[in-house]
Amino acid sequence: MATNKKNNQMKAVEKDIKYYSKKFWKLFFFGLGALVLFFVFASWGIFGSMPSFEDLENPDSNLATEIISADGVVIGKYFQKNRSQLKYSDLPKNLVQALIATEDERFYEHSGIDGRGTLRAMLSLGTSGGASTLTQQLAKQLFHGEGSKFLPFRIVQKAKEWIIAIRLERQYTKNEILAMYCNVYDFGNYSVGVSSAAQTYFSKSPKDLTIDESAILVGMFKNSGLYNPVRNPQGVKNRRNVVLAQMEKGRMITKEQKLQLQSLPITLHFKLESHREGSATYFREYLRDYMKKWVDENKKPDGSDYDIYKDGLKIYTTIDSRMQLHAEKAVSAHMANLQEEFFIQSKNNKNAPFVNISDAETQRILTQAMKTSNRWAVLKSMDKSEEEIIKSFSEKAKMTVFTWKGEKDTIMTPIDSIRYYKHFLQSGLMAMEPQTGNIKAWVGGINYKYFQYDHVAQGARQVGSTFKPFVYATAIEQLNMSPCDSIIDSPFTIPVGRHHVTESWTPRNSDNKYRGMVTLKKALANSINTISAKLMDKVGPEAVVELTHKLGVKSKIPHQPSIALGAVEITVEDMVAAYSTFANQGVYTKPQFLSRIEDKSGVVIFEPIPESHDVLNKDIAFAVIKLLEGVTEGGSGNRLRTQDGGSGDNRWTGYPYLFKNPIAGKTGTTQNQSDGWFMGMVPNLVTGVWVGCEDRSARFKSITYGQGATAALPVWAYFMKLCYADENLKVSKEGFERPANLSIKVDCYRAVAKDSTELDQNTDEFEL
Repeated sequence: MATNKKNNQMKAVEKDIKYYSKKFWKLFFFGLGALVLFFVFASWGIFGSMPSFEDLENPDSNLATEIISADGVVIGKYFQKNRSQLKYSDLPKNLVQALIATEDERFYEHSGIDGRGTLRAMLSLGTSGGASTLTQQLAKQLFHGEGSKFLPFRIVQKAKEWIIAIRLERQYTKNEILAMYCNVYDFGNYSVGVSSAAQTYFSKSPKDLTIDESAILVGMFKNSGLYNPVRNPQGVKNRRNVVLAQMEKGRMITKEQKLQLQSLPITLHFKLESHREGSATYFREYLRDYMKKWVDENKKPDGSDYDIYKDGLKIYTTIDSRMQLHAEKAVSAHMANLQEEFFIQSKNNKNAPFVNISDAETQRILTQAMKTSNRWAVLKSMDKSEEEIIKSFSEKAKMTVFTWKGEKDTIMTPIDSIRYYKHFLQSGLMAMEPQTGNIKAWVGGINYKYFQYDHVAQGARQVGSTFKPFVYATAIEQLNMSPCDSIIDSPFTIPVGRHHVTESWTPRNSDNKYRGMVTLKKALANSINTISAKLMDKVGPEAVVELTHKLGVKSKIPHQPSIALGAVEITVEDMVAAYSTFANQGVYTKPQFLSRIEDKSGVVIFEPIPESHDVLNKDIAFAVIKLLEGVTEGGSGNRLRTQDGGSGDNRWTGYPYLFKNPIAGKTGTTQNQSDGWFMGMVPNLVTGVWVGCEDRSARFKSITYGQGATAALPVWAYFMKLCYADENLKVSKEGFERPANLSIKVDCYRAVAKDSTELDQNTDEFEL
């Protein structure tokens, strides 16, 4: 009986084992099948869209467009997210090592999912750290971000992350995945990717990062919001030291290196990349406007539009980053110096900065400035009445204002701030290679953040005596004159009716003196007005206007004799292009700022076609050059060579200049000293400089500081001194090329003794 009972019990146990075993395997296979189906359905996109093959091939990386100088420097970017693309070869070895040691030590062993890490995380319920591989983190960054905190959704997202990671591993090499991961991570402060982060936090290229700097960036991969070196230096230091410990653990650095690096303080060279700051700001804004038109006219191969903020274009420009910095330094140094004098002279002017204008005219200027201000637009959008808006401009408010010693926090009324900013002298500078038309430097103003108006291409101003070479060139061409021909400097009048004159016109020389018989070279060197007027009378305004337009000047020019003295508004860009024609042996070359545009893959998608045309023959162009050399040899530009100073020389920034090489140039000063100009040329660089206030009625009272020789020439001289000191720029110190068999007499002086010269008596005389 006992035996039977025992057997029955054993049979019952066996039956139970079979039953539960069957249940277990049934559940196991059902669970496994469900899990397989879950991943299959996830891969099919049933739980939400999955990236296609094309998406994996071309992930939306939202790349910033880079503006690259002729010498290979990134001088700016257009972006929504400041992200630049790096290849694996661009990444420093120490950063790659730190990243693998800290984030995924078995990166080169797994195929997107780390089985050991995943099992460890599951068994410890995540308390021993996560198990996401770099590939999984890349999948998350590229295709679904941080994801949901709701557990069921999180599980689905994790499954999709695994699937995408495996697909990425099949599609890309390990090194490509590493590079992609480094390109997409957001490091905060508008810096996406290692390239932007290195520039923002350390002001250097990724390849130049030190081990501890790389460790700081790798530490930020954990949480860039928490481990931000600007806001949390101590937390960043602790995290950096963890990364360094991981590098030692992985035998990438020694223990001694680890201890030495861990003892270093967090050292930053933080510089937030901004559209309104940095180098070539005015040029970058000009280029942005150009690109807006370019994308309308140039489509992608599939017919869609390019997006300069997301498509990662590379815009190669003609700007030389070194020359650009020299130009910006020259403008800043001289304008700060000259501005000091302007403020001193304004102290005794109750209507400063305006000179000799009525209260009504002053009010018109200020009212116009109010109505074009951002404050007016904001208040208008709030449905405020005009009376309320105007009243608000007289109420004191806290504000930050521009000064040459840095931004200053102050309290003043908005209307006072308008008057304050009207005091500031502005400047425009452009330098160009005459043979190619390549623009090498572009400074549109004194500070783009506070003054957005571009005085190179946007603002046309009266050019004064810098217009005279166009008159002389016309006379040499049409009257067969030479720089050595003589004309009488005497009172002169163009009567009513001649050359469309409605009132008789009697130009006077600036010093109210007459010199008698003078050569054309001396006349231009001393900017004698009567000679320019006589030449204009002989050739006629129409011929001068025609030649000026051939020289590339786009302004509308009146057919009036008074244009001989520069009563014409022209941009700095057009003036530089026109003068470059003389330096380029009479051939006009259109200014060019683009070399090519590439897409994010490096494929050239646009190359501009240079434009040029003949204007003057070589002999005439060279004759004009010799005339302009006279300006710097003994005329209004001779301070480029002297060292004895003169009136107002405390504002000749950088003086003495002591140039010895041939320089062709021309100063220009408009009526009441509202505009000061200097055009300077050496064989391979033509530079134009304009200086003046925003309003013509804001100016120096006397010609001492307002003339082109004081206001603009020092900018050119300081710029050229910096360029000559930088031998890599190869700015010429040679003479201009003399045409073979020159048919025009240009050498007006002949040596009669070892150390003396006299006027060649064989010059022709013209009764004009």
